[in-house]
Amino acid sequence: MLKRPRTFKMVYLALLTAFAVAIHTVEAAIPLPIPVPGAKLGLANIITLLTIVFYGYRSGLLVASLRSMIGSLLTGSFLGFGFYLSFTGAVCSSLMMALFMNFYRSQKITLVSVSLAGAVTFNVVQLALASLLVKNMLLFRGYLPFLLLLAVPTGFFTGLAATYLEKTARQAGLQIEEDERAIWKKK
Repeated sequence: MLKRPRTFKMVYLALLTAFAVAIHTVEAAIPLPIPVPGAKLGLANIITLLTIVFYGYRSGLLVASLRSMIGSLLTGSFLGFGFYLSFTGAVCSSLMMALFMNFYRSQKITLVSVSLAGAVTFNVVQLALASLLVKNMLLFRGYLPFLLLLAVPTGFFTGLAATYLEKTARQAGLQIEEDERAIWKKK
């Protein structure tokens, strides 16, 4: 028989993954009037950031990976060029946000800063991988300034949304995995 907190954690992670997949899928269907090909708002990263805040980096990495895989299955891009860019960006972005969470936990930065680090990492990794796959490093140098410029407002909004949702979830009594939080405090 499973312990109650573990069951709650699995249910919450399943719900967070479902929310992330839904946002990812809707965002993929909406064309943006941005002149940079492949640029997205990255709204699903709100869910990844919340998962890292509540359940730690392993759970955040799991939600980001599942979101990218299931979302690409639903949008028809699984194992295509876009999938590899999305998956690699999501994993590296989650790892960067997990690293920055150490500073957040010690109250040196806010969730907005953590989100900005994730947005910048996502764009840089995605662009670097695209440049390597098409064997054109001029693509990296040409698009990097535009993608970094887009990462600032999107990362800022994602961080603000995650901050608001964290407060709301705590007030609503969201079950938080205490063991994972203790691990963060020890580091």
